[in-house]
Order: sequence, then structure tokens, then C-alpha cells
Amino acid sequence: MSSAESKESRDGKERSPFFELYDLRVEVMAPPGAQLLCGARPGDWFELRGEMLYLPPDQGFSIYSLAALLLLLPAKQRVLDPYDWMYSDSDVACPDPNCPSTFRITRLGKRRFERSATTATPVPILLK
Repeated sequence: MSSAESKESRDGKERSPFFELYDLRVEVMAPPGAQLLCGARPGDWFELRGEMLYLPPDQGFSIYSLAALLLLLPAKQRVLDPYDWMYSDSDVACPDPNCPSTFRITRLGKRRFERSATTATPVPILLK
């Protein structure tokens, strides 16, 4: 929770039932002529929109490469402090130590979500 969000909660101000996340594009990067061992080709990509993953037709993506990215993607979707390393660091190494590829995470536009459409859990009440 950002300091602005926590201040609003402490002050008792009612917040909007909406939140925003960035859509992300993850693209395979590699040195020219490199042999990639993960089955990817430089320029392969997928997009994350909310919680949904989208790949272009006829393109796959290694589950091992995806596993290396999955824990980072929800953090990259959120608004971050510019001093947070997650804000600036966007390249992730292939999990195979013998593969020279990296995966570049790029923020696209923001998408707005209604809380009630994403969870059945009520908003927690914070004590003052």
C-alpha cells in the first residue's frame, strides 16, 4: 500500500472501489546469432492484461521461462516508487544458465478494474 493509500485509510476517507494495473509485454531478447535453448526466438512475446496472458497465434512460450517471470509480473503491473528497483529493472535472465536470452518486461497502458469483479473478499477495515 502506498503512503498516500495508507493515509487515506487512516483518515477514514472512502476510496473508490476501483484499482489500476499496467498491461505488460514480455519480449524475448538475445544477442544476434545466439543459440537459444528455451525454444524461443528473439522477438517472441506475450502480453499480460490484468490476470490474463495473451500469446500471438502459433507462438509458444516455455513453461520454465514463464516460471522465472511469474512472480515478478504482478509487481511490475502495479504503480511503484521510482526508487524501488522493481520500477527500473526490466530484464530477466533465462532460467537456463547456458541460454543467453533475456526477457524484457515493458509497461503498456493502465487498465482499470473494479474490486468486486476481482475478489469476493471484503475490503479490510483498518483501525485508526
